[in-house]
Amino acid sequence: MSKSTAIVWFRNDLRLADNLALAEAAKEFDKVLPLFIWWPKAQVHIGSASKVWLHHSLLSLDASLQNAGSRLFVRTGNPVKVLKEISKETGASAVFWNRSYEPAELQLEDEIKASLNSSRVLAGHFAGNLLLEPWEARKKNNTPYLVFTPFAKSSFEKLGQVHIVSKPGNLPTAPRGVRTGTIGSLELLPTVRWDNGITDAWQIGEDAAERSLRRFIKNGLRNYDETRNLPALDDGVSRLSPHLHFGEISPRQIWAAVTREREKLSGKEAASATVFLKELLWREFSHHLLYHFPTMPELELREEFDYYPWDSANEYLRAWQKGLTGFPIVDAGMRQLWQTGWMHNRVRMIVGSFLIKDLGIDWRTGEEWFWDTLVDADLAQNSMNWQWVAGCGADASPFFRIFNPTSQGKKFDPEGNYIRKYVPELAKLPAKWIHAPQDAPAEVLQKAGVAPGDTYPLPIVDHATARAESLRNYKRLR
Repeated sequence: MSKSTAIVWFRNDLRLADNLALAEAAKEFDKVLPLFIWWPKAQVHIGSASKVWLHHSLLSLDASLQNAGSRLFVRTGNPVKVLKEISKETGASAVFWNRSYEPAELQLEDEIKASLNSSRVLAGHFAGNLLLEPWEARKKNNTPYLVFTPFAKSSFEKLGQVHIVSKPGNLPTAPRGVRTGTIGSLELLPTVRWDNGITDAWQIGEDAAERSLRRFIKNGLRNYDETRNLPALDDGVSRLSPHLHFGEISPRQIWAAVTREREKLSGKEAASATVFLKELLWREFSHHLLYHFPTMPELELREEFDYYPWDSANEYLRAWQKGLTGFPIVDAGMRQLWQTGWMHNRVRMIVGSFLIKDLGIDWRTGEEWFWDTLVDADLAQNSMNWQWVAGCGADASPFFRIFNPTSQGKKFDPEGNYIRKYVPELAKLPAKWIHAPQDAPAEVLQKAGVAPGDTYPLPIVDHATARAESLRNYKRLR
C-alpha cells in the first residue's frame, strides 16, 4: 500500500540505476521528492576541482530525473535542519538515502535519524556505495583487517554474484509547490573560470560513466595487468574513479559487468580482469580502514611515524605543485592533475614519493593538495594512499622504497609520449634524453629548443642525496 510522500536525499550516489534508496521510494510511495542539499559549512570541505565535477554531475542527474518524469530539488543548509523542514512542508512520512562512511557523514546520519524519528518520519538508509559494508569484513578474532591480501580474499569469498537494481522507467512525481534553488545558485563553479581543462577532458554523468565502463571492458580489461602502469595509454586504465566517487556508477555495477566478462576469458586475460577487481577491493579496503580508524586523514596509522621529522613545507613545494621540479615524469603528472583534475595512478605514486622522500615534505601536505585538485578526491582513498606512499599506513609500501623519478619515467613512459603531452617544452627531445634533459648533449638540446635552467628547470634536488637523507631520518626513527 502506498505511503504518501518520500524524500530521497542524494549525496555521493548521483545516478538512477542501482540506487537502492530511489528504487525503494519509487516502489512504495505515491510521491517522491529527489533532493540534493549543499552545505558549505560541512566538516569536510569539497575541493575546488570536485566542485566543478559536482556541478556538471548534478545537471546530468537533473536531466535524467526529468526524463523519468521527475526533477532534482536543491536546498542549502545543514541537512539535519533542511530534511526536517522539508518533511514538514511536504508531509513526507519517510526520508531515504544511501549510506556514506566518512566519519563526519556517519555522525551526520545519526543526527538526522534522531531528528526524523522525533518527528515520526521514517529514516530509511541503504547500502548503495560500497560492495560490502565496512563492518562486514573482519578477521576470525573479530578485529579489522590491516593487510590487503587477506581482506581481498575474504571479500572475494563473500561477494560472488552481486545484485543490481534496475534503473526506474518512470518515477512518481514530486509534491507540488515545493521550493527549490537552482544548481547554478550553489556557486560550485569558480568565479574566475579555470575549469575548461576538466570539462574538455571528461564527459560527466551517469550515461558517461556507463559508456566509460563499456569502453574499458572492450578495449582495456583484457590487458589491464600489462597496461595499467603505462600513463601514455588512454585505454590502459578505466578512468572510472571520479564516476565512482560521485556515485554516477556503483561499484556493484562495475563488479557485475567485469565478472560477467571474466567468465568469457581465460589465461592472462582472465587474470587481468581479476587484477582489476582487486583494484575495486583496494577502494573497499580504504573505506574499511577509515571506518575503523577515523583519524586516518590526519594521523599515521603506524604510531612510530609520529616522531618522523616531516617538513610541513619548504621552498620546493610550489615547484612540485606547478610541475616545475626538473624531473619530467613528476612534472608531467602534476601538470596533468592541474589541467584535467586527474592523474594516472602509477604517476601518483611517483609524485607522492618525490614529495615525501626527495623533498622531505609531510605527506599531509600532498594529501591536502590532491584533495583540492583531484576530481576523484575521496577521503578514504586519498588518505590511505598517501599513507601507503609514506610508509606509515596499514599494509603500506616500506619507507625505504624510494622511487627514482628518472628511472621510473624510463620504465613506464619509455618513449616519453606522456611527458611530451604534458611537458610540451620537451616534446622535441629524443626518448633517450627526455627523462633527464640536463644530461643531453648540447647539439641535441639546441635542435630540440631546450635550454635546461631556462626553458625547462634544472632538477631542484639531487635524488641520490635526498634519498640518503630520507633513509638517515628513517634509521633514526627506528
